[in-house]
Amino acid sequence: MTDRNDGADQQGGAVPPYGQPDGQPTPPPYGSGGAVPLWAPLYGAGPVDAVKRFFKKYADFSGRASRSEYWWVVLANGVLFLALSIIGFAAGYPGSTTDVDGTLNPGPGFIPFGIVLALLFFGTFVPFLSIGVRRLHDVDLSGWLLLINLVPYLGGFVIFILSLLGPKPRGARFDRPTS
Repeated sequence: MTDRNDGADQQGGAVPPYGQPDGQPTPPPYGSGGAVPLWAPLYGAGPVDAVKRFFKKYADFSGRASRSEYWWVVLANGVLFLALSIIGFAAGYPGSTTDVDGTLNPGPGFIPFGIVLALLFFGTFVPFLSIGVRRLHDVDLSGWLLLINLVPYLGGFVIFILSLLGPKPRGARFDRPTS
């Protein structure tokens, strides 16, 4: 007999990863009203729900964010930035100039798109810090680890890998339930 726990209980049956040893499902940490409260992570979130929660939890650095909440917002933001950049480039191409070193300076048509891109960046900076911290909490890591982004190249790669990890039950210690 070994002391190792390889995912089976004493009778040889499998132990569910988030369930109780007797096979009964673990009740959710919030009421049985069906809707997931805003303070709890929304696992299996759709794109619309993820973006809504992203803005509702604008500067909430406590709690957790599921992978779906995080990645839907990252995808939506990336698509929006790419679309605005392409349209802005196309609008700024007429009247653009090229410097001696080959740098392209956009024409005046890019200015409104540049302003919108800047507003979008500065308007989502704090919420992206917030959702990044909450995503690290879901993996049971400190939100301060987000500062590793300050290390060029390697920091962003490390945060990318950590954001792909699955949820850890101990991450619930970061939750702050509200009534």
